[in-house]
Amino acid sequence: MPIKIKELPELERPYEKLDWYGEKTLSNAELLAIIIKTGTKQETSVQLAQKILNLGDTKTEGINFLRNVAIEELMQIKGIGKVKAIQLKAVGELASRMATPNHIKKVKVNTPYDLAKIMMEELRFQNKEIAKVILLNGKNEILKIKNIAMRRY
Repeated sequence: MPIKIKELPELERPYEKLDWYGEKTLSNAELLAIIIKTGTKQETSVQLAQKILNLGDTKTEGINFLRNVAIEELMQIKGIGKVKAIQLKAVGELASRMATPNHIKKVKVNTPYDLAKIMMEELRFQNKEIAKVILLNGKNEILKIKNIAMRRY
């Protein structure tokens, strides 16, 4: 019979570990376990999280593969239903948005390099081509960034 999270020593449980020692002390699997909350009768949430991590090539891309993994692929893991898969995708999108500066509208653009710095984080892990229009005012400050076309590879 598999061990349950409640059977672990209190300070080895992901929630308690984060509370006592901080989020930086948790492994990727433990952080994902907190997001997916529950396991199955056979596996703990940490074991399920490890299966999710095994979907990607964590040696080359770390956990960044979560940004591009399909919901259906996540659902192939027993214990990961549609809701949990959607939650994981939402967390990936939040991470992307957190890495993208939200003060873009008052940024002055003088060179193409300035635009590249702004757009790099948003577009770095995309698995599709995206054509964007960037509208500037007379002072070369960004007014709006709009996607005008998208194409999967």
